[in-house]
Amino acid sequence: MPVWKYSLRLRDESRVAKAMAWDAPISRKEAYEILKVLRGMKLSEAKRFLENVIAMKEPVPYVRHKLSIAHKAGLPNSFPKWGTPIGRYPVKAAKHLLKLLNNLENNAESKGLDAERLVIIQAAAHRGPYLKRWMPRAFRRATPKFRSLTHIEIVAKEV
Repeated sequence: MPVWKYSLRLRDESRVAKAMAWDAPISRKEAYEILKVLRGMKLSEAKRFLENVIAMKEPVPYVRHKLSIAHKAGLPNSFPKWGTPIGRYPVKAAKHLLKLLNNLENNAESKGLDAERLVIIQAAAHRGPYLKRWMPRAFRRATPKFRSLTHIEIVAKEV
């Protein structure tokens, strides 16, 4: 069996909460674009941002994977750090990440940390397994049904 570890190594983990999701059925590119925005945010801000993305009220700025993606009005003003007008609403990825942030909050409460003071210090998306499946078709042919899964990790520290 494979063993998964967090990519961030800390000396003192008493004021830190962690959460990880394996084999999430979301795009690694979309997860990367969302997680780069979440890094450095407070946990409550991050949850509010993801809820706005799910409701399609606030787009996610795309910086790396941005070819042939439409511009969104007001995006450079809302995220001056990124300064890009290119964005999308990755609803499916946002739902999985919101579930992971709720898990992180529960882990922090069970550790005795204050959820209002948590700041996300590490957020990463890693390549998961690549599922190769085939759907049988007529005349002894087959159509590929390939899927790529994503591992996600989030670490928050009490400030």
